Parts: sequence; structure tokens; C-alpha cells
Amino acid sequence: MVDTLAVLRLSRPTLAQQYPLARQDEPETIDRRAALSFPDGSIDESFTLTPLLTLPPIFGAAYVGEQFACTLMANNELPEVADQKVTSVSVTAEMQTPSQTVPLELNPAHDDAGRSGIKPGESLQKIVRYDLREEGSHVLAVNLSYYESILSKTETSPSSGRARSFKKLYQFQAQPCLSVRTKASDLPSRSAGRERRPGQGYSRYALEAQLENLADGLITVEHLTFEAKSPFRSSSLNWDLPHLDTPQLNVPTLRPREVTQVAFLIEEKDVKVGEPPKELTKDGRTILGLLTIRWRSAMGEPGILSTGWLTSRRI
Repeated sequence: MVDTLAVLRLSRPTLAQQYPLARQDEPETIDRRAALSFPDGSIDESFTLTPLLTLPPIFGAAYVGEQFACTLMANNELPEVADQKVTSVSVTAEMQTPSQTVPLELNPAHDDAGRSGIKPGESLQKIVRYDLREEGSHVLAVNLSYYESILSKTETSPSSGRARSFKKLYQFQAQPCLSVRTKASDLPSRSAGRERRPGQGYSRYALEAQLENLADGLITVEHLTFEAKSPFRSSSLNWDLPHLDTPQLNVPTLRPREVTQVAFLIEEKDVKVGEPPKELTKDGRTILGLLTIRWRSAMGEPGILSTGWLTSRRI
């Protein structure tokens, strides 16, 4: 085969685990260091994690909100003395999601393979990245095309050739990493000190959100923002809330299937000239805004998730 195509997923490494042998009162017949991945007297040999980093042995899980990245490698497997030459090499990729097909940008964008080709034993590498925003089946479609020239034994220029191309499909599932359940409750309206007609106070809501870690590993919720829709404004009631007598709280860290609760205070403000009034849905619900959550995995892989328009109904 002249050219082959390989696709390798790019992901962050994990800390290697070890399973130390239990300590025995009797003289040990087996050296306990034999069960260690990293036998070193400078670390705790009874701890399950080691300083060694390991790459995932399989494709692994892909989560909504994270970035999918992989490297594409076109390899020229011709021997050095072959009478064939590979030129005009081109690699393209696209991501097929449940709702659309998106062409992917390759990095680096320019190279000499399109003009001079790939020499025997060498390869052309490209990196593609895609932000996962939908659950369900995704297909990475990669197309490789090149021109195969046949050199004559007496001439240096090619005597004949043909254009070749082939396509490979790589399917994977995008799973939810974070489950978000929200509830907006009405609070007593506040109109003191404001010019409003009787019975028309300023609306106030308490937005509660329950975040559950659906991933296989630990995640840390780094930042929460609520983008209030005019004429509302929001105030965080979470770990970033300024405290008078207590130090600032730490950001929550969630193990698999753990849940944390967050909240925001949403208040209606005075509408300035030119600002739109509050919007209502067809069933009479008030549109409050969008909630955005940012997190990182145990090894620092970033993720981001935004909800749809959150609403509440006045009672």
C-alpha cells in the first residue's frame, strides 16, 4: 500500500495507579516493592497514585462541553528504492453531528505535501479540534487524496500515474458530563423607594440549580455565570459571594454521581430609554436568562456548558 491513514485521539494523561501489598506481621516472603509502579523511597509506597503519567490505552469517553482533538497521519509506506512517487497529498476532515455536518480546520493549515508530496518512510500530520455541543453519535470523516506517479527506470520524470483517494469514518458517542436541573421561584416583589403604580412591584426570583457529575472521573466547578436578560440583573449566592466574617469558600469538587447546589438572586431593574421590556413566552412565562458552567477534569481538561433560556411564571 502506498499511503495509509491513522487517526489518534489527543487527550491528557492520567496518574498511574499502583496496588501495594498489605503489610504483614510475619517476615515478608515477597518484596513489597514488586507491586509498585514507581518504587522510590521519596514517596509514600502505600498510596495508590504515583508520579508517573500514563496515556489512555483506549479511545475513552467523549463528553459534551469538552473539546475533541485528534491527530491525522498520512504515511508513505513505499520502500526507498520504489519506482513510485507520491505527490499532491491532501487531507480533509469533517464532523458529522446529530444535527449538522461541520468542516474541520486542519493545523498546520499549509505544508509542502500538496506540492512536493511525501517521501518514502515519512508522514504528514495534521491536528483537528472540535467543541462538542451535542449528545449522541458523532462521526469523524477523514478523506485522503494523492497522486501516484510511476517512474521509468531510464528517466527521472514520471511516465504514468493516477489519482487515488479514500475515506475513513470514525464513530464515537458524546456523553453528558454535567447534569443541570434548575428551578426558579418567585420572591415577594420590592417597590419601596421606587416609582411604581400600586400593585406593580419589581419582580424578584430565586434561581436554584442542581449540578450532578455524570462523568467517570472527578471534576472541579471553576466558574458560574448567569447572563440575565433585560430588564433583570443577577447576583451570585455561591462560593464567590463576599463574606464579612468568613474566608471565601472553595470551589466545589464533584466525584462521579455527586451533586452540588447553586443559587442566584434575580431582580428586575429600572428600564432605561431604549432598553427592551421583559419578554414572555407563549404560555406566559418570563424569560430570565442563561446559566453557564465552566469546569475542569482531574488533569485540567476544560469544559463549558450553557443552558437554554430559563423562565419563570408569575403567580
